[in-house]
Amino acid sequence: MSSQALEQSQTLHKSVLLDESLAGLAIKPDGIYMDATFGRGGHSEHLLAQLSDQGRLIALDRDLQAIESAKRFADDSRFTIEHVTFSQIDEIAKKHGVDGKVDGILMDFGVSSPQLDEAERGFSFLRDGPLDMRMDTSKGMSAAEWLEYADEDDISQVIKEFGEEKFGKRIAHAIVNQRQIKPLKTTLELAELIDQAVPVKDKFKHPATRAFQGIRIYINSELDEVRTGLKNALSCLGSGGRLAVISFHSLEDRLVKRFMREQSRGMQVPKRMAITQAQIDASRAMKLIGKATKPSPEEIKINPRARSSVLRVAEKL
Repeated sequence: MSSQALEQSQTLHKSVLLDESLAGLAIKPDGIYMDATFGRGGHSEHLLAQLSDQGRLIALDRDLQAIESAKRFADDSRFTIEHVTFSQIDEIAKKHGVDGKVDGILMDFGVSSPQLDEAERGFSFLRDGPLDMRMDTSKGMSAAEWLEYADEDDISQVIKEFGEEKFGKRIAHAIVNQRQIKPLKTTLELAELIDQAVPVKDKFKHPATRAFQGIRIYINSELDEVRTGLKNALSCLGSGGRLAVISFHSLEDRLVKRFMREQSRGMQVPKRMAITQAQIDASRAMKLIGKATKPSPEEIKINPRARSSVLRVAEKL
């Protein structure tokens, strides 16, 4: 791909922490890499640009539109994409004969800009569209379907736990009252109802921000995906392979931080237990690479959606 085409593509979808994540992977030109969250391919494009003819990139995404956008790489023999969730990364590595041989894995947990900008996907509380929120529209229950039948307590718990919204109970009660009159079908219907239900507004955030996040996380089982995906990614890496993970909210980042810390500390044993330091060191699966990285003020200015992102990198021992 020419540098001009690459630049034009990046103007359509700006990949967050692009340079930092690629540097964290310490890319080998002849290496094997996996982009577990292809999105619209911004990271993959730049990763391919650093690979030789012998290099290899296997991408994954659960979003059918992402799979469609990957067709622009159809003529690149180094590239393959699979329509699966990133928690299935170990299955894909085995399918392609690279399990335990991968040199680097990139995971970007953010909702892509096209998903947010296309009203029909139902992710945005600023654009009116069907209340869907599914990453993979070919399967599963939409947000509208769930909100029509879920118990009030379950809705409240999801919004409070996954959205970190303190007015979850009020919002859930308003949703249940509304559906007795008319079920919620569009994003703006839900956003307006939340706006009316929340008694205290945050001047820096839309009142529906946290509730939409919580419902989206639940509908797509996002935190379970993160837990399983991190564990399975580790099994795919070869010795010295790097795992670079970009998170966008505290729930995800907490899981990533805990996983990498536990894998880098090795077994935890009581003080008086007869075990050597060498045995403890041998049980360590990873080592941390640098500190958590956040976007620069310049990047945030260019791409405001990057402001909450954080990158963590670890290497398999």
